[in-house]
Amino acid sequence: MDFSDAIELAGKGIDTAGVAVLVIGTVVAAVRAIQNSRAHLPDTYRRFRQQLGRTILLGLELLVAADIIRTVAVTPTLSSVSVLAVIVLIRTFLSFSLELEITGRWPWQKDPADQRSGTTSP
Repeated sequence: MDFSDAIELAGKGIDTAGVAVLVIGTVVAAVRAIQNSRAHLPDTYRRFRQQLGRTILLGLELLVAADIIRTVAVTPTLSSVSVLAVIVLIRTFLSFSLELEITGRWPWQKDPADQRSGTTSP
């Protein structure tokens, strides 16, 4: 096995992990939403959306990591780097949009609770 085969295998492994995170996270979020709904807990829909959004963010991170590994290590052509740049731009837009949906604020804005207590978020 040469270097490019090893990198391709690593990329496929991370791709698989990304898809697994998406599938498992979606199932877990749905099961929790059903349990919360049956228990008549408030904000079931909001909690479901937040957990699903976090799942999508983590899955996207892994999928982009796999693309970066394959693009930089295996096929660093201008065409593949351009495609990667577009993918990263789309992922960044999605990340910002999902963060706004999940927390109700932009990623660079402080948590209102942190502003009152004088602490910073990790």
